[in-house]
Amino acid sequence: MRHPLSLYPGILMRKFKTVFMRGGTSKGCMFLKDFLPADRAQWDSIFLQVMGDPDPKQIDGMGGTVSSNNKIVIVWKSELPGVDVEYLVGQVIAGKSQVDYKSNCGNMTAAVGPFAIEEGLLPAIAPITTVRMLNHNTGKRIDITVPCENGGIALDGDCQIAGVDGTAPELKVNFLNPAGSKTGKLLPTGNTLDVLTIPGLGEIEATILDISNPMVLVRAEDLGLTGTELPEEINQNNAVCELLENIRGTAACMMGFANNLDDARENSPAVPKVGMVTVAKSYPHIANEHVDMQEMDICARVISVFKCHKACPLTSASAISVAAFLPGSLVQQIIPNRDWLQGVRIGHPSGVMKMYPSFAQEGDDIVIPGVAVQRTARRIMDGMVYIRS
Repeated sequence: MRHPLSLYPGILMRKFKTVFMRGGTSKGCMFLKDFLPADRAQWDSIFLQVMGDPDPKQIDGMGGTVSSNNKIVIVWKSELPGVDVEYLVGQVIAGKSQVDYKSNCGNMTAAVGPFAIEEGLLPAIAPITTVRMLNHNTGKRIDITVPCENGGIALDGDCQIAGVDGTAPELKVNFLNPAGSKTGKLLPTGNTLDVLTIPGLGEIEATILDISNPMVLVRAEDLGLTGTELPEEINQNNAVCELLENIRGTAACMMGFANNLDDARENSPAVPKVGMVTVAKSYPHIANEHVDMQEMDICARVISVFKCHKACPLTSASAISVAAFLPGSLVQQIIPNRDWLQGVRIGHPSGVMKMYPSFAQEGDDIVIPGVAVQRTARRIMDGMVYIRS
């Protein structure tokens, strides 16, 4: 067999070791930092070519055209006390020559633990190995428990998550002290409820908070929606998409990420995310199976990089679950008097996910020690990815 480079006569190619993994309801390329150039100025060009940008179809790369399938994760062994591995997430913006490092990806975080063990960054200790991680997008700590057996990670389990076929070993991802990931504040505006003035809409109530990633939440009904719409229906509604982007951009300006709506669209497309919430409602999910209102506490749809997410980003689910217990927030108004020990069940386009936020009081301040969620992950492929020199 000829070496792959010989298939491209006269063209110099570069290759990089990568592992293609699913984490939760996202997937992307995992890289060990040691196998990337020390000069980080080269990284964006590498990652864009790996995913096949700027072609929005990404035919010439590994990308999957939507934000959830366009993740880059760089992992390295930590020398910090109490930390096993450190990692950075890059969000490749499909159709643009842009990699956004402003936010963490909660779903791909679930893949970092198994990846680190399989790559030998720490030993597999049966029956459970806790991987202590530091995310460099947010500066936040995350612990993930990984089932292990026979000197490696367990490959079989009975955990099933909405949006993923089959079962796998349960990973419990606990985002430690997630408040203020980018702004330093749980409530960047100081309010649990703000009134935004939106071009093309007028005034609308919103809850803006920063849990794992910054988030702005509005009522679906205030946009003329039911909140049960599936992603393609939302994506094809140009008027609603424009309103949602204006809401997101307005919140980005209020949080200090952008100077105006155009700046938010061009330079901060992934932060904050914008979500619509409504009361528990029954609906058919994207595989046309019935999701019953009795299975959830709240129904949500989240826009990630201009498109409706096919499930719910994990960091967004963290924010929604915490908002459920903030007096006066949109979510708390929808599901009042809930016991946080029971968790929060969020209905999304692929089913239902359950979040477990924890709370403490320090004087007049609400403290969030952690938000935990059940996830699964799987190594799909490993090998060399080739790009033009």
